[in-house]
Amino acid sequence: MLTYRIAKVEDIKELCRLLNELFTQEAEFTPDEAAQERALKKIISDESIGEIFVAQKDDGIVAMVNILYTVSTALGAKVAILEDMIVDKRYRGQDIGSALMDFALKCIKAKGCMRVTLLSDSDNFKAHKFYEK
Repeated sequence: MLTYRIAKVEDIKELCRLLNELFTQEAEFTPDEAAQERALKKIISDESIGEIFVAQKDDGIVAMVNILYTVSTALGAKVAILEDMIVDKRYRGQDIGSALMDFALKCIKAKGCMRVTLLSDSDNFKAHKFYEK
C-alpha cells in the first residue's frame, strides 16, 4: 500500500538514494551525498524554506518531490519552485509520481501557495510529458 506524507529527518538516507538516482540521469549534476544531506536537513527542518513530499511503500520511500518557497512580486504572495522529482526506477509506470504530485499540490495550495514553477532539461522529453499531464 502506498502512503503520501511530508518527509522527516529520519528519511534523509532514503532521500539521498533517490537523489543519487536522479543526479546520475542529469548531465549537469553529480551526486554528492554530504551536500545532499546538508540541504535536505535544512529544508526538512525549516518549513519556510520548503517541503519534501514522499510516496512510501511498505519497503521504504519510492518517490520524492522537493518544493521550495519564495514570494512573487507580481502576485504579492507565496509561490513555489519544484526543485527535484524522482520515482525509484523500480516503481515507474504505476502513476506514483502523478499521485505524489497531486498530494504535494493540494498541500501547498492549502498553505496559500499561488503558483509552482519548474525547470527541466530541454532534452528530457519524459519529464516534459509528465509535467504537461
